[in-house]
Parts: sequence; structure tokens; C-alpha cells
Amino acid sequence: MDEDWDNLLAHVRGCTHCANDLPLGPRPVVQICPSARILIIGQAPGTKVHETGIPWNDPSGDRLRDWLGIDKELFYDPEKIAIMPMGFCYPGRLDKGGDAPPRPECAPLWHDRLLGVLPNLRITLLVGQYAQKFYLGKKKKRTLTGTVKSWREYQPAYFVTPHPSWRSAMWLKKHPWFENDVLPVLRNRVQELL
Repeated sequence: MDEDWDNLLAHVRGCTHCANDLPLGPRPVVQICPSARILIIGQAPGTKVHETGIPWNDPSGDRLRDWLGIDKELFYDPEKIAIMPMGFCYPGRLDKGGDAPPRPECAPLWHDRLLGVLPNLRITLLVGQYAQKFYLGKKKKRTLTGTVKSWREYQPAYFVTPHPSWRSAMWLKKHPWFENDVLPVLRNRVQELL
């Protein structure tokens, strides 16, 4: 570990790199500890997460915890689970509705440094298309469904899921194989690591 993680975490949480582009101002949200064995990389905080500063502190987080088969206490234990989004601050809303994509500066600015202080990682959960595109590159399939359906190809380093937002309810209905075939494997893997 080249960098002191406490110092790095303070730098990330104090980041104002793209403050001028953030409608609610900067409030980087991250949960990191070198002992963590599981890393969750999602999209970007929503307004509720921005308000509280607690990652996945919304209905999407409830669904994600259900997918993982763990409770809030375990989920928010930084010694076990690290959480870093593709964009650390709330990016705003799109004109046509929905949250804007994560700010493009965050991942290149911070991810490698944060990964450098996580020597015990055994699996990284790539939640949604932004994380999958960044980390899988050309190995990502043409669609999110294709990528998630090919989840075995990314093992053991990565586990891929759709984003657990309310929008995923329709996706889950169309693709029951995710809950029937993928989630039991994910839950078992999480239990093994915790």
C-alpha cells in the first residue's frame, strides 16, 4: 500500500474538482477500508444519498442489499465492504428525466488510488452499465442484459448486475433468470467472503 488510506479518504471526501458542474455542490460519498474483501462500484449518489452522505441510503440500496442477502449493519461495515461509485457526487438530472450520468472526472481521478489501498479485495461488484463499461471495456457485451447474462465470463474478479433502481423492476420481470440463477450464486459468494 503506497498511500495512507485515511489521508486518501480525506482527500476524496474533500474533492471539489468538478464543483462548478454539480447542481447541489460537491459531497463525495465513499466507504473504504483496507480490510474490505468486497467492493461495490455503482453509478453516482442520488439526492437522498447526497443529503445524508450515506451510500446506497435509498430504495435502490434496499434492493441491492436484498440481492446480496445482507442487512444494513453488514453492508455499512467498511472493514468488510468498500463502496465507491463511478461519480462520487450527485450529478444532477437530465432534461428528459432521471439522474444525469456520473461525472466523467471521478473514476480516472480516484479509482486507481483507492484500489491501491484495498489489498484484500476478492470480488468487485459492477452495478449498472457505467461501472461495467469502465471496468470491462471491450469485454462488455452490446447490452446490459447481454453483459449480465454473461456474468460467468467476468468471474472471479467481477460480478455484474443491473442497477437496482425502481426501473429494474421491469427488467427483472423480463429476465427471471437473474433472480433464479445469478442471485443465489452472488449471495453464496458474499457469504463466503464475509
